[in-house]
Amino acid sequence: MTKAKNSDVEWGDLFHPLLLFGGTMNQLFIDIETYSDVDLKKCGIYRYVESDAFEILLFGYAIDEQPIKVIDLASGEKLSDELITAIYSNTVTKWAHNAAFERICLSAYFHIHYLDPSSWRCSMIWAAYLSMPLSLEQVGTILHLDKQKMSEGKDLVRYFCLPCKPTKSNHGRTRNLPKDDPASWAVFKAYNKRDVETEMGIMAKLANFPVPEFVWHEYHIDQEINDRGILIDLALAKSAIILDQVSRKQLMDELQQITHLDNPNSILQLKNWLETNGLKVESLGKKNVTRLIAVTAGKVKQVLQLRSLLSKSSTKKYQVMLDTACKDCRARGMFQFYGATHTGRFSGKKLQLQNLPQNHIPDLPAARSLAKTGDYSMLNLLYASVPDTLSQLIRTAFIPRPGYKFIVSDFSAIEARVLSWLAQEQWRMDVFANNGDIYCETASHMFHCTVVKHGENGELRQKGKQAELACGYGGSVGALKAMGALDLGMKEEELQPLVDSWRQANPKIVRFWWDVDRAIRETVSYQITAKVGCLHFIGRRNLLQIVLPSGRSLFYVHPLLSSSISYIGVTANKKWDRIDSYGPKFVENITQAISRDILCFAMKNLEDQRIVAHVHDELIIECPQEMTVTKITSLMSQTPPWAPGLILRADGYSCPYYQKD
Repeated sequence: MTKAKNSDVEWGDLFHPLLLFGGTMNQLFIDIETYSDVDLKKCGIYRYVESDAFEILLFGYAIDEQPIKVIDLASGEKLSDELITAIYSNTVTKWAHNAAFERICLSAYFHIHYLDPSSWRCSMIWAAYLSMPLSLEQVGTILHLDKQKMSEGKDLVRYFCLPCKPTKSNHGRTRNLPKDDPASWAVFKAYNKRDVETEMGIMAKLANFPVPEFVWHEYHIDQEINDRGILIDLALAKSAIILDQVSRKQLMDELQQITHLDNPNSILQLKNWLETNGLKVESLGKKNVTRLIAVTAGKVKQVLQLRSLLSKSSTKKYQVMLDTACKDCRARGMFQFYGATHTGRFSGKKLQLQNLPQNHIPDLPAARSLAKTGDYSMLNLLYASVPDTLSQLIRTAFIPRPGYKFIVSDFSAIEARVLSWLAQEQWRMDVFANNGDIYCETASHMFHCTVVKHGENGELRQKGKQAELACGYGGSVGALKAMGALDLGMKEEELQPLVDSWRQANPKIVRFWWDVDRAIRETVSYQITAKVGCLHFIGRRNLLQIVLPSGRSLFYVHPLLSSSISYIGVTANKKWDRIDSYGPKFVENITQAISRDILCFAMKNLEDQRIVAHVHDELIIECPQEMTVTKITSLMSQTPPWAPGLILRADGYSCPYYQKD
């Protein structure tokens, strides 16, 4: 990846201001500053506003084209009746950057159970739709706004919005009020006003590329799910934390007895001990430790196993549950709409439901009961590892409200189905139409024989699965290794033939990769519109737009052509930088984006149900006991009207707490 040059990010030539505003009281632009003694980053906005100390300090706003004003609530000023009416009204559109913050804070201010999100819009989501960062400061910089976020803001927020440590110099106070520093408070009010100016400036710059109305509808569904939250079994979470502490002390004592180290949790000390005992290691990361356990013996193996158990971080999620659960024991605000800007997929916040450990314990109810009652002795006696057992029980801490149950429903092989449909790889579409096993059929086409799961040539199914998961987006030997092919017993010399066999079995998918690559190159080179199947590629000055069949678009900013195709975007480490790509990688973005659109279509079909969470391509619904799995999966399996010929299937199950079936 190369560094972005300054000349690559002249967005002023790309986005031009348009007049958005006019008429009478149609739009209200808001930015607020708040105080609470609850840690916002740690606990989330819903817990933040539940504190008795919570208050709104400043209310910056603009009505349509009128001048921006700041209401100093901390100094006794009040919101006007006109503003209160506008905030409640569903006919006045409320705009803010990260609008969920303003909406939830104002809900607490008015002492109501969350303002209806349907009349709220978010400039952060608008920026994300155009593949920009989520941060107001970053977006303002990228767009070269005249009125950018004030750099003094962080210090002012720290001074007025957070509790302070009592000292002699501040006369023992635990909070700074406007009267404690009137000059800084005046600057803080200017900072609040500037944020409204910046937000309005962003919207004016982006006005040529509006977010489609149906995407705003999806945003509102997301907000409703975040508001609804998911119930936490706090008794289980609290007990698990205590059990984990007991287990960790026992494991640490055992490790200390073997190594005689002062601090066996020290990576440096442990590395030195291992080297003294004949094993020099570069890393004690989880993957490397797991690999070393398989090739060592004796005390070294035992020490590595203990290290592996002590390094389990998944049990920390129990503490996050306690931190984020509201007074009614529901965790809220777990999902970030448009968290993945290159596809529009959701990302997780706080509890991160997207990376929960799976559960494979055969007697899950018994293990859960022992953990909830805090019976460490029985857990330690019946299960090989208490930390691993607690890790597998994390999902079960999510429970439905009394009298209800969960129905968990997910799409079967959604990306494989979408990719097959995009490329019109007919044999694969036939497999899905007949409810076949795509891994068996892939192996059959690769090795020119019949492959049956647990039957004829069944040993080849695993190779078909590995190839299917690794090769769909141009992956080769490296992708197979990353998917664990060598760990599953495959030999180095058979990996490239496996890749070749998969590509020969899927010629239309391979052709589709390079059709997309060619269309993007032509579009970027000649500023034209191209079409590949149901996809439209639009070349604009300094912008590539890919229109998906749903009508939603993916945007790539400042694309450049060389041996690869590159563009400027948000990288994996959250930096705004140049990213190299090529046809198969764009196909991955497109396939995942369409899969996301299908999930959102299912959410709309199930909007009258109580969706409490979603994980990748799975929905978790809090249902009355009479609701059937068949009804939920049939609604979820409906093919969107914009995807004729795409064959979907959703599978599901009911459960008394969240779990993997």
